[in-house]
Amino acid sequence: MRQLFCESCRLGILYSFVLRNSIVLSVRPKVAELAFQVFSRSLHPELYTNHKSRRIERTNYEAQVDITNCGHVITWNGAGVTICEVATSAHQPLPKRRCLLAKSLKGSRTERAQCRDGIEYRTHFQLESVEPDLFWMVQQQLGEGPTEGLLHTFDASGRMALGALSYVNVETRQNSMLVQAIHTFPDDYAIVKVESLFSLPADKKAG
Repeated sequence: MRQLFCESCRLGILYSFVLRNSIVLSVRPKVAELAFQVFSRSLHPELYTNHKSRRIERTNYEAQVDITNCGHVITWNGAGVTICEVATSAHQPLPKRRCLLAKSLKGSRTERAQCRDGIEYRTHFQLESVEPDLFWMVQQQLGEGPTEGLLHTFDASGRMALGALSYVNVETRQNSMLVQAIHTFPDDYAIVKVESLFSLPADKKAG
């Protein structure tokens, strides 16, 4: 028993050391460096810089929504299943274990994952480069319009007068959660849009 306890302590110390020495990116990445990943596990919060958060609790599931420097992290838990969606930089150090999906965030894609007990995850994400006038119009509408979701304005880069924006809106139902996210990248006149649905079977009961 003492040997197992000591081994557990050593593993805990090693894990803490790895987290402290991992590269946690603190600036907005270039659009060419964006990645989209989904895990069947939660991620340690020290792996990313969190700017805004919202906690959601429903009878059949709960979720944590975080706006990060690179994009967002959404951690959904229901019926003993965890699904974690991450929009981030390809250079962000993330675990390899229990990764359901790993794609470059380019163009437009639709993906899905069927989990146990009928739990389903579906997502559509796209990266769109637009003309400067259209980009600034979208940026202004997001920054000035009333919103019920999470909104964070980043500091401006040296090249642009206005900083990037991240907006995440969440709609919840008894057995589903819809997330819509928009992230702007002024240096590249680019907009990332993500729409994801986390759902339990329609006949799922609390308990």
